[in-house]
Amino acid sequence: MKFIKSTFTVLLFFVLSINIAQELPPINTFTPEDYRAESQNWSISQSNDGFLYVVNNQGLLEFDGVNWKLFPTPNETIMRSVKVVGDKIYTGFYMDFGFWKKDELGELHYTSLIEKANITPDEDEQFWNIIKMNDWMLFQSLKRIYLYNDKTNQFKIIESKTKITKIIQIDNTIYFQKINKGVFKIEKGEGVLVSDHDVFKENEIISIYQENENLFFITDTKGFFKLNNSRLTKIELPFYNSFMNATIYSAQQLSNGGFILGTISHGAYYINKEGELIYNLNYKNGLTNNTVLSVFEDDRKNIWLGLDNGINSINIDSPFRIYNDKNGNIGTVYDSKIHNGNLYLGTNQGLFYKKYPSNNELKFIENTQGQVWSLKKFDDKLFCGHNAGTFIINDDKVTVISTINGTWDLKKIADDKILQGNYDGLHILEKENSEWKYSHRIKGFDNSSRYFELYKDDLIFVNHEYKGVFKLKVNKSYDEILSFERDTTISKGLHSGLIKYKGDIVYSYKNGVYKFDGNKNKFLKDSFLSKLIPKENFISGKLVFDTKENLLFGFANENINYLTSEEISNNPIIKQVSISENFKKGAIGFENFNKLSESNYLFGTLDGYTLFNLDKVKNHNYTIKISGVKKNSLDAKPIILPLGYENENIDLDAEENNIQFKYNVPYFGQELNVKFQYKLIGQSENWSNWSTEPQVLFKNLSFGDYTFKVRGKVGNSITENVANYNFSIKRPWYLSNLALVLYIISFIIFSILMHTIYKRYYSKQREALLLKQEKEFKLKSLANEKELMKIKNDQLRLDVNGKNRELAISTMSLLKKNEFLSLIKTELKDVENRKAYDVVRLIDKNLNNTDDWEMFKEAFNNADKDFIKKLKTSHPNLTPNDLRLCAYLRLNLSSKEIAPLLNISPRSVEVKRYRLRKKMSLPHDANLTDYILEI
Repeated sequence: MKFIKSTFTVLLFFVLSINIAQELPPINTFTPEDYRAESQNWSISQSNDGFLYVVNNQGLLEFDGVNWKLFPTPNETIMRSVKVVGDKIYTGFYMDFGFWKKDELGELHYTSLIEKANITPDEDEQFWNIIKMNDWMLFQSLKRIYLYNDKTNQFKIIESKTKITKIIQIDNTIYFQKINKGVFKIEKGEGVLVSDHDVFKENEIISIYQENENLFFITDTKGFFKLNNSRLTKIELPFYNSFMNATIYSAQQLSNGGFILGTISHGAYYINKEGELIYNLNYKNGLTNNTVLSVFEDDRKNIWLGLDNGINSINIDSPFRIYNDKNGNIGTVYDSKIHNGNLYLGTNQGLFYKKYPSNNELKFIENTQGQVWSLKKFDDKLFCGHNAGTFIINDDKVTVISTINGTWDLKKIADDKILQGNYDGLHILEKENSEWKYSHRIKGFDNSSRYFELYKDDLIFVNHEYKGVFKLKVNKSYDEILSFERDTTISKGLHSGLIKYKGDIVYSYKNGVYKFDGNKNKFLKDSFLSKLIPKENFISGKLVFDTKENLLFGFANENINYLTSEEISNNPIIKQVSISENFKKGAIGFENFNKLSESNYLFGTLDGYTLFNLDKVKNHNYTIKISGVKKNSLDAKPIILPLGYENENIDLDAEENNIQFKYNVPYFGQELNVKFQYKLIGQSENWSNWSTEPQVLFKNLSFGDYTFKVRGKVGNSITENVANYNFSIKRPWYLSNLALVLYIISFIIFSILMHTIYKRYYSKQREALLLKQEKEFKLKSLANEKELMKIKNDQLRLDVNGKNRELAISTMSLLKKNEFLSLIKTELKDVENRKAYDVVRLIDKNLNNTDDWEMFKEAFNNADKDFIKKLKTSHPNLTPNDLRLCAYLRLNLSSKEIAPLLNISPRSVEVKRYRLRKKMSLPHDANLTDYILEI
């Protein structure tokens, strides 16, 4: 261990300069407002699952990398010490010590060993240190050391009449100091004197370390000592003079062999294993307080400082070193360059420099105030592109070679020519007699030329973020643009970039990286190079080419991507360096990334710069843990659920279907983003999108079996494990097996009942329908019958009409015949001739022929069937001649018309009518014809 050797070379003025300007590892600060407890933090320890435990005035703080949780001191006093051993967290505080242990819900519960062993502590006794050695736990107060056997529950006590300052373990030996007595060690449960030198009697020992047979002591105010057997030697360290007035209060040897010394008022000092003072961390350069009460190194080599006001962590192992310009003296860094052993920084406030490497203060170079855009080296000269023009820098001297406003960049295009891009276009610098001077402006192009490259001797590409990429045809003397055009094969893009990469013109913007194809005279997308600036994480199209290392860098939202070659196959491959955007803090579109030395790069930030060692980038392994599960009901407060084991299943009631999960990855840095991805099997088989939110709430889950899975990602490193949580939500009472049986029975009963009801209903409906159909059938039958009757009546009517016509024809024929015969008879009466007499006789015979009557009677009966019958029924005394007369009257024939038919005179017809009336007994005023017609 070289720390204690006298070969230290660090001088006092180096230490003083560190206080002014240091490039420090990342510091993560937590204030009392962050962890929600009091300010002082006395001791720190870490569990196997990566949780950090900090002893605070108010109690025990637990930090999982995301959330702080306070467990108040059981007796409401100040807690002083903590030591995590397995699943127990031992703590010491005022008048008590014991251990905390998590239950199945993940909650810590305290067990007092003082009460368990029925021990009575001294008045106002506090326990400042805890150590584990083998099966024994040691608790140190200012007057006693309590030894507790965790397996046998045996207690031993080492008493002291003087103050015990601290107990320290080295291998299997416990050392402790008694003020005014010296240094002791514990053997067989008793204190054995090691040295009673005055130094150990009069000064407080902060820490003890061993190398070979030598013990090395760090005291609070007197420095460093070596004890060899009984001989004590003071170690003279040059850098110790820098904090002679500081009081060391805490110390920790690191896993890399270095040391952290915590002081009362000067912050913390980091000394490497070679004994060099590397950093003085204090309030001015990042700590929240200068009083360091405790120091602890976690399993990721982060250094934790428990301060008088807050908790800070320092990532000593980080590949990043940060220069933070808290006072705003240098501003935003736009470019940097190593030249003649100096580091030059071009910022928005001017040009600064310091020796490199060193922790010297940055100095401002006079006459450079204002915006510096670029720094370039040509012919071993440093050129500065400035808002006010173009300068050449020699150490801290400035030579103005151009006063043309706004020099964006410079490119050497010939041994004696430099092409310069300005706000108003392109200009030429020329070398004359070994001196660079401004020559002329290239006429014909007036656009701002921040990005430009010479492709061929006569073709210049210029990228304008708002207008696009221009192709300029220039003459041989570079004094005039012959023609120019905007390239239409690519789109313009905000924060786009243009570089020359291995002879190709490369344009990059949010849609990818494009190379110019001279043969096709167009830009073509390069899918492989486009991975340098992925669209989903695009922030800038600026590319930086490290020509010496053959590395091409691109910048994404959470990564620095670079193109390199595989070691074995030499195939191109794109690698990533994870870095959060909040940590980079660069000016977007003006990313400054320059190589300082082998594997060491500098990128500018808004308030300083960050150094980055590419070789020190490591991919760590991380694990994720579900830290809390809660069930939420509508009518109750959230209830914490058991965390369970990987294969254990938690049963929940149906109404407990709102489940919240909290999870964490114990990562304590600020360089990388921690993201989470989850899925709930039973609801979805797909992973969610990556999110920085360390918790998720599932609402209104249906009954069934679920497995919650979550994994994490620190930067680009996905956690080794996937945390699982199995749970089941019971069926609601209305979907229980009993309820389903009842539903089935009810359904069957309901079905039977409905079947019966519907059967009756349809039976009635059927009966009604049948009655309706029957009624309709009857009505239809009646209608048909009526129609048939009508047809028959019509037919009868037609028949009657026909018979009537036949009767009328017959009657008229008979009437005409008789009239004709009567006429002939009359004419023959006057003829005196026998033959005439025979004719008369024949005529009379014909006139009285009963055959005519019978024929008429038959025709009459066919036409009026019931008349004769009715007439006989009403007047049975009527003779056939009377009936014959009635028939003729029924035909409404007059007496004159009837006379020929009866072969009598009309007068005789009247007589017959009269006699007929009398037989019928008709009243005097009754009309015979009317009566007969009405029968």
